[in-house]
Amino acid sequence: MFHSRLHSFSRLMISLTLAAGLAALADGAKAQDKRQNTPGEFDFYVLSLSWSPSFCEEAAERGGRSQTQCSGRPYAFVVHGLWPQYESGFPEYCQRPSPRLNRSIVSSMLDLMPAPGLIFNEWDKHGTCSGLADRSYFETIRKARAAIKIPAEYLDLSQAKTVAPAEVEEAFIKANPGLSNAAVSITCNRTRLSEVRFCLSKDLQFRACEEIDRRACRRDQVTMPPIRGG
Repeated sequence: MFHSRLHSFSRLMISLTLAAGLAALADGAKAQDKRQNTPGEFDFYVLSLSWSPSFCEEAAERGGRSQTQCSGRPYAFVVHGLWPQYESGFPEYCQRPSPRLNRSIVSSMLDLMPAPGLIFNEWDKHGTCSGLADRSYFETIRKARAAIKIPAEYLDLSQAKTVAPAEVEEAFIKANPGLSNAAVSITCNRTRLSEVRFCLSKDLQFRACEEIDRRACRRDQVTMPPIRGG
């Protein structure tokens, strides 16, 4: 009898827990759905700068076809994207089909984003969520990139460099007045530094972003491969 009652009680508790969990998920979905993927409805931007030598080494290891940015002139930090964000989560693909991107805009951005495929993808996935027309969105990317000063030690890296993510953060903070640890994070793969990400308000001022910071690289040390041709 005791075991039967205990079993029934356990089943009741599991049912109540599942019901509470589903209700919480439903509430969360409702809260997010109020503006989920609505163009222009977001809280801040993330500007992501990719360390191109890491990207190119990873692409070579995967045995994929040669990437545009991995041949020709050497690249250091390149723009991966400017991404609208919510305080929790982010919108994506806010217009389907996305407005056609003018090829003159693509050509004009190749100095910062040296791969046409990347530019088209960033517009479709993130630019359509900005609420800006295509030309204005890419002008905003250019303004955001111009606001970031790259530390001198990473401008012409001719040999592989082993760094601590915190060391890279501090170098960027030192080079960019107003930037704090709460507004910048480093990402990495198993061994290499991948990207430096900056959280910016809609008017492109540095601002804190807890969720982005939580996704930062947790390794003690990573490698920055040298600039190709360096």
